[in-house]
Amino acid sequence: MNPPAHILVLGGTTEARRLATALSGTPGVRVTTSLAGRVSRPGGLPGEVRVGGFGGPEGLAAWLREHRVSALVDATHPFAATISEHAVRAAHATGVPAVLLRRPGWRPGPGDRWHDAASLDDAARRLPALGSRVFLTTGRLGLAAFAALDGPHFLVRSVEPPGPPLPRHCEVLLARGPFTVEGETELLRDRRIDVLVTKDSGGTATAAKLTAARTLGVPVLVVRRPPPPAGATVIEDVPQVLALLRERGLTGA
Repeated sequence: MNPPAHILVLGGTTEARRLATALSGTPGVRVTTSLAGRVSRPGGLPGEVRVGGFGGPEGLAAWLREHRVSALVDATHPFAATISEHAVRAAHATGVPAVLLRRPGWRPGPGDRWHDAASLDDAARRLPALGSRVFLTTGRLGLAAFAALDGPHFLVRSVEPPGPPLPRHCEVLLARGPFTVEGETELLRDRRIDVLVTKDSGGTATAAKLTAARTLGVPVLVVRRPPPPAGATVIEDVPQVLALLRERGLTGA
């Protein structure tokens, strides 16, 4: 009997969880989800789970060989540029087929008042000209870029408590999506938010804040995502990944 196909999913996103769930219910498939460990309580995941880094592209390549990985799916956050680069290099070094599962980014529509930023530092430079009561939803690990801004008042939303450095005038709201348009509209109105800062994460779980900002006429400062690494095969949704794995004979008919 042939050993099961071993699919390594670099996870941490909704899409990674959906993919692991689909693969774990497929006969003849073994799925391992790897998490960076930045969230202390990631919740139950189907299949096997490992937590922590690999030690660069060489360490990831060694893990792929040691654990006889049949295919690698990078389903990390769109801003996890380093691990995505490592995944491409490790796949090239080992010959393991790999794809990058990346949901499409957000795009402004009629009525949106969006301003692009190339990075968190760029967003911090542009922010004072746009507003003084800021809803900051860029994640707890990026707050240092805004720590030197003494003027604005920040409402920071995060899944887990952020560590220092933090902006001088800062209130932390611990919450996990998905969020509703009604809830986001009420939040922006009640806190008198006059500018929203967010990363271009894409997806629907946290997109309600964009609709709320449009409704209230609040400008949005959007940090654009880094481009995918050179040589990456980019796929935008889970069904396409599953179809590709089937075409390659890794998940059966």
